[in-house]
Amino acid sequence: MGYRVVDADAVDPAPDRPCECRKLSEPGGLDHAAINRFRAEPGEQLPLAYHYHETQQEAFYVLSGTLAVETPGETYEVGTDELFVVDPESPQRAYNPADANGSVTVLAVGAPPAADDAVAYDPADE
Repeated sequence: MGYRVVDADAVDPAPDRPCECRKLSEPGGLDHAAINRFRAEPGEQLPLAYHYHETQQEAFYVLSGTLAVETPGETYEVGTDELFVVDPESPQRAYNPADANGSVTVLAVGAPPAADDAVAYDPADE
């Protein structure tokens, strides 16, 4: 048996991200899922780009604030204590709108952990 407690605030934010991203998978010893905590100020997005994953399913659980998720069909508003799920090959861009009243904090879970399967998506190509 094994157990770990990870203080997310003790994990250094990942560099080169458009918002604060604390990658919790490695400190948690997780091999089969990726877990990140994002905190985005108004006007900041969570991912590096509008994208989709070839094999990874993603779930965004909003801890506080309201998350906007742009998809080819519509933009969703995901409030506190709501979960937004993205299936593989489904383009999305999650962000905190520029006119938001404050930050949004999100716990993002992806499985399988597939850092190298993200594919950039350009809606203009449709």
